[in-house]
Amino acid sequence: MGVGGGGGGGGGEAVAVEGDEAGKGRRWWRVKVKLSTVAVVAWVLASAALWAGLHWRFRRAALHKAEEALVCMCEERARMLQDQFAVSVNHVHALAILVATFHYDKHPPALDQDTFAVYAARTSFERPLLSGVAYAQRVVHADRESFERQQGWIIKTMKHEPSPAQDEYAPVIYSQETISYIEGLDVMSGEEDRENILRARATGKAVLTRPFRLMSNHLGVVLTFPVYLVDLPNDTTVEDRVAATAGYLGGAFDVESLVENLLRQLAGNQELVVNVYDVTNHSNPLVMYGSEVPLGIPSPSHTYTLDFGDPLRKHQMVCRYRNKLHVSWSAITTPSGVFVICMLVGYIIYAAWSRYDNVKEDCRKMEALKKRAEAADIAKSQFLATVSHEIRTPMNGVLGMLDMLLDTELKSTQRDYAQTAQVCGKALISLINEVLDRAKIEAGKLDLESVPFDLRSILDDVISLFSSKSREKGIELAVYVSERVPEILLGDPGRFRQIITNLVGNSIKFTERGHIFVQVHLADHSNLATETKIEPVVNGMNGHKDEASAILTSGSHNTLSGFEAADSRNNWENFKLLLSYEKNEMPYESDSDKVTLVVSVEDTGIGIPLHAQGRVFTPFMQADSSTSRNYGGTGIGLSISKCLVEIMGGQINFVSRPLVGSTFTFTAVLRRCDKNAISDSKTVVLHPLPSSFKGLSALLVDKRPVRATVTKYHLQRLGITSEVVGTIDPTFGVLSGRNGSSLTSIGKKQPCMLLIESDSWGPQMDVSLHARLQEMKQSDRIHVLPKVFLLSAAESDKVKKINAVDSVIPKPLKASALAACLFQALGITQPSHEKRDDSGSLHGRDGSGSLHGLLLGKNILVVDDNKVNLRVAAGTLKKYGAKVECVESGKDALSLLQVPHKFDLCLMDIQMPEMDGFEATRQIRAMEGKANEQADDSESGSEIAAKTAKWHLPILAMTADVIQATHEECTKCGMDGYVSKPFEEKQLFQAVQKFLGPSVSS
Repeated sequence: MGVGGGGGGGGGEAVAVEGDEAGKGRRWWRVKVKLSTVAVVAWVLASAALWAGLHWRFRRAALHKAEEALVCMCEERARMLQDQFAVSVNHVHALAILVATFHYDKHPPALDQDTFAVYAARTSFERPLLSGVAYAQRVVHADRESFERQQGWIIKTMKHEPSPAQDEYAPVIYSQETISYIEGLDVMSGEEDRENILRARATGKAVLTRPFRLMSNHLGVVLTFPVYLVDLPNDTTVEDRVAATAGYLGGAFDVESLVENLLRQLAGNQELVVNVYDVTNHSNPLVMYGSEVPLGIPSPSHTYTLDFGDPLRKHQMVCRYRNKLHVSWSAITTPSGVFVICMLVGYIIYAAWSRYDNVKEDCRKMEALKKRAEAADIAKSQFLATVSHEIRTPMNGVLGMLDMLLDTELKSTQRDYAQTAQVCGKALISLINEVLDRAKIEAGKLDLESVPFDLRSILDDVISLFSSKSREKGIELAVYVSERVPEILLGDPGRFRQIITNLVGNSIKFTERGHIFVQVHLADHSNLATETKIEPVVNGMNGHKDEASAILTSGSHNTLSGFEAADSRNNWENFKLLLSYEKNEMPYESDSDKVTLVVSVEDTGIGIPLHAQGRVFTPFMQADSSTSRNYGGTGIGLSISKCLVEIMGGQINFVSRPLVGSTFTFTAVLRRCDKNAISDSKTVVLHPLPSSFKGLSALLVDKRPVRATVTKYHLQRLGITSEVVGTIDPTFGVLSGRNGSSLTSIGKKQPCMLLIESDSWGPQMDVSLHARLQEMKQSDRIHVLPKVFLLSAAESDKVKKINAVDSVIPKPLKASALAACLFQALGITQPSHEKRDDSGSLHGRDGSGSLHGLLLGKNILVVDDNKVNLRVAAGTLKKYGAKVECVESGKDALSLLQVPHKFDLCLMDIQMPEMDGFEATRQIRAMEGKANEQADDSESGSEIAAKTAKWHLPILAMTADVIQATHEECTKCGMDGYVSKPFEEKQLFQAVQKFLGPSVSS
């Protein structure tokens, strides 16, 4: 209850912390939303302001450009108006000079009305802007009567009334015919006209009047020039000019016509409105051309000051556009484009920021999830370690006691019960190992070893493991390894064996007839053998669209057992092609020391249904619910195999056809390893085959070429050359060297043994075979009767009794079993250095290579808090001749291991009360370090110093915990190795070999 309460409190605190974090997250989210809204509004306003600024700028630029164009056009028109007016003024001035010429030294002047009128009319083309010219004579009041009598009319005012008396008059005496109606009128009768005439007489220059309506109803002005009796210099005084004045020449200018003609000649007249003003009186300007009504639409205007030659009169030209200036498209499109770009940029920034924020939030969540996952992973690892330890500890006692029980004298029923319990216990341990392997793979903590190993020996071990089961079912189980595969490879033999064991185990489980064939080739040679005959093969279907076609399709039956194989590429033709590459010694195309193997496991079992082939490698998944009930298993083996293959740098796939079989193929990348280059630090157990059979020859009778090649492979491993015939009949010709048989493959030697497959052996064949052989010997066709061996999967003793052969070689074949049969049948004595002990390891004459030889007489300390485990460990070690002492705690171990002590090895449990194995090991190493330091500082005898300076007791961890973290902790605290419970003989041998081997003892 206390534990449960503590867990609940911790959970409540975790929930509270998560709630606070969630509240902070929500508050931060609201603040972030507000900030985002403010930023978006500010960005939109800034973009709108930018649009307005750009629009104003482009509009001002367009307006400025229009104003510049207006100025140019207005100034151009003003200059042309001034030039044309100046030309007309010059013509009037020339006429004035002409009239003055007629007055020089002539009295009366040599000019009359008719002459003036004719001349003025004929030269009017030079003055197109003047409606007419007239000459007014200066008449003083004293000469008025005589002047009127001379002219025959009286002087009248501009109103056609008799002119009142005044100092002087200026009646018109000569006029152009177009304005003859002004003849006799006094031009000085008006106030303004009088002032203009007096100013022209005083200055000697042209003088203009204010605008007025002409007879044509056009606005115009009158230009007046003085006419002198004599030629006056420029510096003449006003009095002299008045005295020399003879009269006045004037002309009426039609200003409206002048401007109209000018604008008509220029382009752009329709765009502009031109006004000409007399601004002599600024407060009341007078319109000379244009409308007096101002335009209702404001428009840019330009004012140009005109110079018509009269310095007193001021004239201006005002130009403006006729229509309102339109806003240019660039002033709209460009700012709008910039606004859109700003919006897009803002959206991109907002989206990027939101994405960044979301990614940041996701990263934060992922980090939190990662921490939780790591915590869960640690918890899972601890849980697995605990569960593993708690399950393995009693299982170690169960299996150990069963093993000790089987070493006693038991009745057959009792032995059967004990063996059954032992098999069940080992199956449970195997299941635990698989689950832990899967957990380590998922956690990424599965590390591969890199040690030298013999691939062929591993495959022989796997064959041995399943040999009894294959014999029970009557199926062929065989293995073939290419000659080009190196004998020693560098890799993880345990994991490689695990993959092969899983695949072969599945094949054994689901195969009831036919064969299981394991092949190993180099990747380059395997690819070359299939690349010209490759068929469209996908995972599982072998190119078939449905299950019916997969079942009905028939292929080549020239296989190991004669049954059809699932993968049509694994036929005899491709197999022969691979063999040809081996015989031709085709080089392996690789410059590196890496070796890529292609391993295939072919069976003729029930196959995998097409609908289930997609989940073959899914953990804990099987083809259907009936599979586990009928065949057993958990469905985890293939998943683990796939992960192990990928860790080895390879790939795994399969071809399966229902009711035909399956072929699993995987690749593995290993490294080459020369036998001579194996160092002492690399633990390797080699199983060299006996060399006593080298030079012998054999004749093999087998009608199946694939199976015959496998048998030749095993004979060749023992150094035996062989010849293959399909039936018994050609055998006798081969033995005698006749019938065209040259015995090339067996070196022209008579075979000393005859190996016959069981399916080539018929009833009563033993009698006829022996009779034929005896007959051939008597006729000297053969010198020695060959030994007859029958290859059979049945029990060898029964087959031997029935068929009367020299020996029966049990199948499946493996090199060690074949060698044992041949030693017995041929009567060859096996050298003692080639014999094997029960564990399968070679040992020398003194037995130092075996576990018994290693442990014999050694003092071993076993530390474990479980009394059952102590009994099991002590019993196992004593069986191999060791002297064992047991203690139940780390403190007791420390008291026994005070330097100096007698022990050669210590097996230390890890999880113990009071002081665990880690702490005990650390204190043991500390004691040894102090002893070694004292030995170095000691001035006593050199022998004692040399002896005590070597104190380092090998300590092996002995625990049921197989998690990688435990391995690391063992190494960190100073342990030398690791033995998992329950330990087996081979594992124990490999663990203690480098500490108790002969090289260490010496």
